Amino acid sequence: MGVTLIVLAAGYGATAGWLLPRAAYRFSVEPGEPWRDRCPQGHRVRGWLGPARCRLPAETVVQGQGQGQGQGRGQGQGSGGRPPESAAPHAYGRRAVPLAALVGALCAVLGVAVGARPEALAYVGLAPVVVLLSLVDRAVHRLPDVLTLPLAAAVAAGLGAAALLPRAAGDGRLALLGGGALGAAYLLLHLINPAGMGFGDVKLALSMGVALGWYGWGVWSAGAFLGLLYGALYGLILLLRGPDERNQGYAFGPFMAAGALTGVLLGGFGA
Repeated sequence: MGVTLIVLAAGYGATAGWLLPRAAYRFSVEPGEPWRDRCPQGHRVRGWLGPARCRLPAETVVQGQGQGQGQGRGQGQGSGGRPPESAAPHAYGRRAVPLAALVGALCAVLGVAVGARPEALAYVGLAPVVVLLSLVDRAVHRLPDVLTLPLAAAVAAGLGAAALLPRAAGDGRLALLGGGALGAAYLLLHLINPAGMGFGDVKLALSMGVALGWYGWGVWSAGAFLGLLYGALYGLILLLRGPDERNQGYAFGPFMAAGALTGVLLGGFGA
């Protein structure tokens, strides 16, 4: 059962990671701007899931070839009768294969740590959403509400349902308390220093706190502290690089996610 669970988790993660690049590209916009619906070359991006690659219809390429042949090689056609560069399929954004490997490995590790318990569905199932949020935050320093708020609700609902099933290794009540406590702590940090701690981080803290609180206050404390520690160490590295790096902000969401992951792994193996 253990090996089967790990294989299933890895396969699910790899599939989800393969589908993330297009969503990461479309969500990576500044606040107030509409979600991206065009690739960098101006072609319409259809759908939200899949590799970030434009596969143009055959008639587009044929039309490009005909225009290139009519204009002559010097104007619109390369050597060997190839279509113009603008009509060729092209990639943009994140590559699908590395993301598939990353998310697959992450889900497999979570499967190993949590084991064949009902909470595994919540942790493994929602891990790709956390990766997506980290990618968007790293790109534009933003954690969209359309992702953070449903994630918090899904984690709470998933672990709440898991608490009702046999073999659950955590406490649904503590999970909810952990979400509220970590959200309140990050809200306080946001009020003290709004420029250093965005309100999107506060919303992400709700789901991370629920995930950590499931295994008790010890795991909650470790995961919350490690998230802050990871972010502080990265800030120190930027500070030591030189004056050009000192005033640059950086995305804190990925470090919150890394701290929560570490805590969940500790809690899972401990349980």
